[in-house]
Amino acid sequence: YTTEGLLSQIQASSLELMDHLKVIHACQISGFWRLLDFDYEMKLLSHITQLMDSESWSFSRIPLKVSLQELRPLEPEEMIQHCLECYGKRFVEEGEVFYALDEDKICRATAQMLLQNAVKFNLSEFQDVWQQSVPEGMTTRLDQLKGLALVDRSSRPETIFLLKTEDLPEDTQERFNALFTMREKWTEADIAPYIQDLCGEKQTIGALLTKYARSSLQNGVKLYNSRRPLS
Repeated sequence: YTTEGLLSQIQASSLELMDHLKVIHACQISGFWRLLDFDYEMKLLSHITQLMDSESWSFSRIPLKVSLQELRPLEPEEMIQHCLECYGKRFVEEGEVFYALDEDKICRATAQMLLQNAVKFNLSEFQDVWQQSVPEGMTTRLDQLKGLALVDRSSRPETIFLLKTEDLPEDTQERFNALFTMREKWTEADIAPYIQDLCGEKQTIGALLTKYARSSLQNGVKLYNSRRPLS
């Protein structure tokens, strides 16, 4: 789709559209918007972080010009720059363009890459591998994975698995049905990232839970379960 094509089919201002295209890492090639395969995006990112490592650059100061020169034999320049735009923040110093990589975005993407090939992962093993997989100087934290992965504290050993908000139904009732089918009882902290996008402008997560879920106390912890029987 071109920008005009998208605007003619989507109820959004051009600013809202552009913001969302940025969120989903869409890339404009020859006037058309495309989505890169996640594995390819990770390959681009890996080229950048390996170069950073070999040149002993700080992840908060990656020079664009040198990066494009060094990585030109491996990937198209516009793809390398697109990856830096997706995972970094551009700034200019003495006329030269640099990028500061976003620690949370890199840690989150690395976790997705590790989790996408496993049904469930032993939590403590995953945390070790995850920390070893991100660039030196970055720190992984479970709160970077909100709306991407879910920790099962009730299993022994504790596990973690991939659960992306965008893979869940868009309809509110269907979303709740899917979540309660997956897990009978949820804490607010666990379910909140998966229903946050359903909140209207003046609606809170608390109001949504009151409408679509029942609450109960278990060992002093407030838990939510379905209001209706699930088949």
